[in-house]
Amino acid sequence: MSKIAAFLYKLFGWKTVGEIPKDLHKYVIIAAPHTSNWDFFFGRLYFYMKDIPVKFFIKKDWYFPPFSYLFDKMGGIPVNRSKSSNLTDEIADSIKNYDRIAILVTPEGTRKYSPNWKKGFYFIAQKANVPIVLGYLDYEKKIGGIGPVFYPTGDVDKDIETIKSFYKDKKGKFPENGVR
Repeated sequence: MSKIAAFLYKLFGWKTVGEIPKDLHKYVIIAAPHTSNWDFFFGRLYFYMKDIPVKFFIKKDWYFPPFSYLFDKMGGIPVNRSKSSNLTDEIADSIKNYDRIAILVTPEGTRKYSPNWKKGFYFIAQKANVPIVLGYLDYEKKIGGIGPVFYPTGDVDKDIETIKSFYKDKKGKFPENGVR
């Protein structure tokens, strides 16, 4: 699968930058800016190419045959966003059951501009005692990349502002909807 993904990535004119450190086996990876449904396609190709064992959340509404089978194979986790539950605790606890796992979260929570990021990714990483890897797709430069590994300090607002600053020069498919 990685060779097919690499072929398609190059066919579309994309390059990759950065690597997950070899000794890092469990982490939350965030993907920003998230401005288009195409992010899923190019992001998934990237994860196949790099052999990153990603798990991602998807609206339960999209989880029906035959798509549910495909989403399962790609690492999908159906989420009922209308149900009140402590999803961050559940996810943080489940990370312990894996030898190697990457939980993918789009912190903006939407493809539209969002000045206030959802903080679930941060709390998952903090509760599971794992780092946050900064992943991105820059459509202007056609680069899919891995940025720095960030370890939560406990100062949530300051940490999120630090993380967001990394994304200021990354352009989504629709830049007006990206990080500012």
